Amino acid sequence: MTTDVAVIGAGSFGGWIALHLRRAGLSVLLIDAWGPAHSRASSGGESRIIRMGYGADEIYTRMARRSLAAWQELFRKTRQPLFQGTGVLWIGRHGDSYCEATCRTLERTGVPVEILPAAEMSARYPQMRIEDERSFGIFEPESGALMARRAIAAVVEAAISEGVEYRCAVVEAPVRNIDALPIAAGTFVFACGAWLPKLFPDLLGRRIFPTRQEVLFFAPPAGDTRFSPPCLPIWLDFGDPRGPYGFPDLEGRGVKLAFDRHGAPFDPDFGDRTVGAASVAEARAFLTGRFPDLRDAPLTESRVCQYENTSNGDFLIDRHPEFDNVWLAGGGSGHGFKHGPAIGEYLVARIVNGAVGEPRFSLASKAEEQKRMVW
Repeated sequence: MTTDVAVIGAGSFGGWIALHLRRAGLSVLLIDAWGPAHSRASSGGESRIIRMGYGADEIYTRMARRSLAAWQELFRKTRQPLFQGTGVLWIGRHGDSYCEATCRTLERTGVPVEILPAAEMSARYPQMRIEDERSFGIFEPESGALMARRAIAAVVEAAISEGVEYRCAVVEAPVRNIDALPIAAGTFVFACGAWLPKLFPDLLGRRIFPTRQEVLFFAPPAGDTRFSPPCLPIWLDFGDPRGPYGFPDLEGRGVKLAFDRHGAPFDPDFGDRTVGAASVAEARAFLTGRFPDLRDAPLTESRVCQYENTSNGDFLIDRHPEFDNVWLAGGGSGHGFKHGPAIGEYLVARIVNGAVGEPRFSLASKAEEQKRMVW
């Protein structure tokens, strides 16, 4: 029996696409090589930020707002507390065009926000050292953390409960003949994250860039609640060119720290996932300056994952140029997880209703050289 749509990849994009396709009345087969949010997936791991600030990129602010509502509705239905409303604090600098554009966009779109002068940030978060007088805070009180791995499991469970067929299976790379695939479907959606360039090397091998990303967790002092919600929010420092960001201590896993810059090219199948000593040293040096009481904190966990960005950071959600019944959904890493619900809505509108595509998400807009424009 031929299913209407086969979705390959059960991460944030694929899971929500499958769920929305089923809700649109189509029969759907969702497959993944290792399982939803497995350890090598870009959707794996314990936590992801959901925030509204995107500079002048209002399209992503609006998508994030719709997505947050959808995540929360799913969690209410499944009775799983997988969103933690920590709030999100942007540490900005006066005169920085991105920070100022973020403020304007949040105001224009009606996102609740508080603007905190440096002195007020220091008073509210004394565990955080704020020394630059040009600093100010952009605080999103309704944003926070999605508990990533379990959130994806909840999406896939919801999809199955509504009639999606799930199967653990492999689509061998490269894909050159759709008719030769061991799956009977009228339409195919490939939402495979960092595996997309492997599946379609000629088309995407130089348009999607998997990179190595390291995440570290540090244990706060025993009995010290200053580094847990609500005392500490998620924070992002866009005044630092390394793009440091972090999470408070969620569920006792430790304070999470990473740098939002593109790492070295990375193979999601065979890349070394051991965190290097230099990364730990850099993280400790940062903590010494920003969170001095964590400078000697034990490293409790570490994780090597991958981004899979397009040339400029915009998503790729478009039809394959050689196969009318094949759609590609990727380029999400670094900021895509939160947008899963909106991506599902968008692609269903295109597949089912023939909606006009957003030019920024087109294959034609993707270059072969990285020049990041979206944060």
